[in-house]
Amino acid sequence: MGTPASINPRIVEGLYCEALVLSDDVRAAFALSGRLGAAANEDDATVALSCEALRTTTRMMHSLAWLLNHRAYFAGELSEFQLRRHGKLADFPEAEPNRLTLIDGETRTLIMATERFHARLKRLDNGWREREATAPSAITALRERLGAQLRG
Repeated sequence: MGTPASINPRIVEGLYCEALVLSDDVRAAFALSGRLGAAANEDDATVALSCEALRTTTRMMHSLAWLLNHRAYFAGELSEFQLRRHGKLADFPEAEPNRLTLIDGETRTLIMATERFHARLKRLDNGWREREATAPSAITALRERLGAQLRG
């Protein structure tokens, strides 16, 4: 596997549009008006649907927040320091396989799509943080510039 692409405004905008569509699909899938009534006789299915609905919507909201932080950074509304400090993407556990078996196939596919999307963002975030962690700090860069001025 090659080096990951750097995060840039075009990538963030594309991912943001994808996240909005995916979030809307999640909202529609877990709109519980009528879904819980159909599963009322199956307590395990109701619990599984409720747990995975919460987990999936939370995963997507954190993904959207991460993307919004990056959009704000590229718009000049956040500094890199603020983005690094407050813009870290949280880890979320994947859906529990035993619960997934109790959920209909279409919803199960959607849950797995959100997991793959979140994993993509996580790889981007980790790559960005690792790549930038090896770069010299601002203090180190300033010291190097001062040293060069004193020598030259």
